[in-house]
Formats: sequence, C-alpha cells, structure tokens
Amino acid sequence: MTGSIEQTGLPADIPDLPAPGRAAAIPVSATRAGARLRKSRWPARLDLLQSVSGLFLALFLVAHMFFVSSILISKDAFHTVARFFEAAWLFGKPQPWVVSVVVGVVFTVFVLHAWLAMRKFPASFRQYRVFSEHKAQLRHSDTGLWWIQLWTGFALFFLGSVHLYGMLTQPELIGPYESADRIWTGTMWPLYLLLLFAVEIHGSLGLYRLALKWGAFEGRDPVHTRRRLRVAKTCFSVFFLGLGLVTLLAYVQLGIAHADQAGQRYAPSVVGNVAVRN
Repeated sequence: MTGSIEQTGLPADIPDLPAPGRAAAIPVSATRAGARLRKSRWPARLDLLQSVSGLFLALFLVAHMFFVSSILISKDAFHTVARFFEAAWLFGKPQPWVVSVVVGVVFTVFVLHAWLAMRKFPASFRQYRVFSEHKAQLRHSDTGLWWIQLWTGFALFFLGSVHLYGMLTQPELIGPYESADRIWTGTMWPLYLLLLFAVEIHGSLGLYRLALKWGAFEGRDPVHTRRRLRVAKTCFSVFFLGLGLVTLLAYVQLGIAHADQAGQRYAPSVVGNVAVRN
C-alpha cells in the first residue's frame, strides 16, 4: 500500500482530506473575501444614481434653453415666462424665492452628479498616462467622446456654478432688460459663450452614452443602432448650439441698445387690451 502511494507522485504537503460525513473547513480569509464581494453592489448603485441625475439635468437643460429663447419671440414673451416661474399665477404677484428654490434643487443635483462623475476621473498623473496609452491603443471613437465629456464636465463645474449661484441669489433679476444688462453691461457674455458650448456638448454626449449604456432604442443590429444614436447626438448638438448662439446674440443686442439705461427693469404696461412694450 505504501509503495503504491509513493508511486503516484503526489506532493507530501497536500492537506488532509475531510473524513467522510464531515464538511470541509472554509478558511477565514475566504469567508472575508466573500463578504467583501457581497458588498460590491454600491458601484452599480452609484452608476445608476449618476445616470438618473445626468438625465434629470439634461432634461432641465432642454427646457431651460426653450425658456430663455422665448426672447426671440418678444420681450413680453420672455417677461411672461419669467413671471410664470415666480408663481405669480399662484400667489397673485411674482415670488422670486420660488425660482431660488428650483435653482437650489438643480444646484444640489448638479453638485451630486459632479461628485459621482469624479469617481471615474484619473486621480493621479500615473492613471492619466495609463488612460492616454489605453485610448491611443484602442483608437475607439466612443473612448474619445468620453474624454471630451470628462473635460467639458470639468469646465461645467466652474462655469455652471457661477451661473447657478447668480440665479440662486438674484432671482428677481431675470427678465428682458435685467438679463440683457447682466450679459452685456455686466460683461458676462464670455462666460455664457463658454458655458453654452460646454453644456451642449456635454449634454449631448451624456444622453448618447446613457442610451448606449442602458440599451435605450436598442434594435436587432447594434452597429446600426449606434450609428443612429450618433446621428441623433449630432443633430441635438447642432440644433441647441445654433439656438443658444442666436439667443445669446439677441441678449447681447438688447444689452447694447439698453446700455445707457442699464439697471432699469422691464415692466410692460397695458392700455386697454393692447400691451405697450418698453
């Protein structure tokens, strides 16, 4: 018997097998490792929260662009929109604090989304080099788009914060003359120009990557679906960049024309049933 065992060539340090009817003892280290693996759901939950907050901000961006572009219709149209969000229809007169509450909620979601996104930023120069080499080797267009989204998001954290803080603390200064004076006389137009490009590019890339990540509009042919989503992303960017530039130009022109009376608020008067515009 001993000779047959020696001829098998089994190493001498093999642990003893458990006796029949006895369960094998599980090492403590393996138990702790399993516990750590069971705690790994949080990254997925944070990813979901990042996606939801990003979708909320993108939808708010679309609505916001249409609201501010009402200046292209008339000064009265934008004045009406501004007073609507001050809940004049509910309280009988404009309440700017309502705008502050809405902006406060958006600002909170904005900061939360930025914090969640920063988890995926290269945290050191070494990580940056690794990602750069990885991107160069892959040469995948979507990896390049993620890199653009990272830098536009970084810029938005500063540009967007300035804009949101102004709306949070001075909600009563939202109106045709008030906004135009802030943009031109207050020399905020360079910031708004940079903000426009950063937010529209970041938003369109975010919606594109959300659709890919969660399988929205997924068809039978993934390549065809990706191509359609890219076309939709490009159309979204071109449309809202064009609308934003035209709207910003309208505010600049109004600000130039109103520069001699900067600080005067817009107050349309009504004579009979005819609105007289200032």
